[in-house]
Amino acid sequence: MAHHKSAIKRIRQTETRTERNRARRSRIRTYVKKVESAITAGDQAQANEALRVAQSELARGVVKGIVKKNTAARKVSRLNARVKALSA
Repeated sequence: MAHHKSAIKRIRQTETRTERNRARRSRIRTYVKKVESAITAGDQAQANEALRVAQSELARGVVKGIVKKNTAARKVSRLNARVKALSA
Protein backbone atom coordinates (compact mmCIF):
# COMPACT_ATOMS: atom_id res chain seq x y z
CA MET A 1 0.00 0.00 0.00
CA ALA A 2 1.20 3.50 -0.81
CA HIS A 3 2.30 5.72 2.05
CA HIS A 4 2.90 9.05 0.32
CA LYS A 5 0.07 11.45 -0.30
CA SER A 6 1.05 11.78 -3.96
CA ALA A 7 1.16 8.00 -4.42
CA ILE A 8 -2.30 7.63 -2.88
CA LYS A 9 -3.62 10.31 -5.24
CA ARG A 10 -1.96 8.54 -8.17
CA ILE A 11 -3.77 5.31 -7.27
CA ARG A 12 -7.11 7.16 -7.21
CA GLN A 13 -6.39 8.80 -10.57
CA THR A 14 -5.39 5.50 -12.14
CA GLU A 15 -8.59 3.79 -10.98
CA THR A 16 -10.73 6.62 -12.37
CA ARG A 17 -8.87 6.67 -15.67
CA THR A 18 -9.03 2.88 -16.00
CA GLU A 19 -12.80 2.91 -15.53
CA ARG A 20 -13.24 5.68 -18.06
CA ASN A 21 -11.01 3.96 -20.62
CA ARG A 22 -12.77 0.63 -20.14
CA ALA A 23 -16.12 2.31 -20.80
CA ARG A 24 -14.79 4.04 -23.92
CA ARG A 25 -13.29 0.82 -25.28
CA SER A 26 -16.55 -1.02 -24.63
CA ARG A 27 -18.48 1.73 -26.41
CA ILE A 28 -16.23 1.44 -29.47
CA ARG A 29 -16.68 -2.33 -29.57
CA THR A 30 -20.46 -1.93 -29.32
CA TYR A 31 -20.62 0.40 -32.31
CA VAL A 32 -18.35 -1.84 -34.37
CA LYS A 33 -20.58 -4.81 -33.55
CA LYS A 34 -23.63 -2.84 -34.70
CA VAL A 35 -22.00 -2.36 -38.11
CA GLU A 36 -21.11 -6.05 -38.30
CA SER A 37 -24.63 -7.15 -37.39
CA ALA A 38 -26.09 -4.82 -40.06
CA ILE A 39 -23.68 -6.32 -42.59
CA THR A 40 -24.68 -9.89 -41.72
CA ALA A 41 -28.36 -8.89 -41.92
CA GLY A 42 -27.66 -7.47 -45.40
CA ASP A 43 -29.19 -4.08 -44.60
CA GLN A 44 -27.01 -1.58 -46.44
CA ALA A 45 -28.78 1.59 -45.27
CA GLN A 46 -28.47 0.57 -41.64
CA ALA A 47 -24.87 -0.56 -42.19
CA ASN A 48 -23.95 2.83 -43.69
CA GLU A 49 -25.46 4.69 -40.75
CA ALA A 50 -23.83 2.38 -38.21
CA LEU A 51 -20.48 2.75 -39.99
CA ARG A 52 -20.73 6.54 -39.80
CA VAL A 53 -21.29 6.40 -36.05
CA ALA A 54 -18.61 3.75 -35.49
CA GLN A 55 -16.12 5.79 -37.51
CA SER A 56 -16.59 8.85 -35.32
CA GLU A 57 -16.41 6.72 -32.18
CA LEU A 58 -13.13 5.17 -33.33
CA ALA A 59 -11.77 8.64 -34.14
CA ARG A 60 -12.69 9.78 -30.64
CA GLY A 61 -10.91 6.71 -29.27
CA VAL A 62 -7.76 7.76 -31.12
CA VAL A 63 -7.95 11.28 -29.70
CA LYS A 64 -8.44 9.93 -26.19
CA GLY A 65 -5.55 7.49 -26.57
CA ILE A 66 -7.64 4.32 -26.28
CA VAL A 67 -6.88 3.05 -29.78
CA LYS A 68 -3.82 3.65 -31.93
CA LYS A 69 -4.30 5.70 -35.08
CA ASN A 70 -3.42 2.92 -37.52
CA THR A 71 -5.59 0.39 -35.67
CA ALA A 72 -8.61 2.66 -35.99
CA ALA A 73 -7.83 3.36 -39.65
CA ARG A 74 -7.52 -0.37 -40.35
CA LYS A 75 -10.82 -1.18 -38.62
CA VAL A 76 -12.67 1.60 -40.47
CA SER A 77 -11.15 0.54 -43.78
CA ARG A 78 -12.14 -3.09 -43.36
CA LEU A 79 -15.66 -2.24 -42.22
CA ASN A 80 -16.05 0.19 -45.12
CA ALA A 81 -14.94 -2.48 -47.61
CA ARG A 82 -17.50 -4.92 -46.19
CA VAL A 83 -20.29 -2.33 -46.36
CA LYS A 84 -19.37 -1.49 -49.96
CA ALA A 85 -19.44 -5.18 -50.84
CA LEU A 86 -23.13 -5.28 -49.86
CA SER A 87 -24.06 -3.06 -52.81
CA ALA A 88 -22.21 -5.22 -55.33
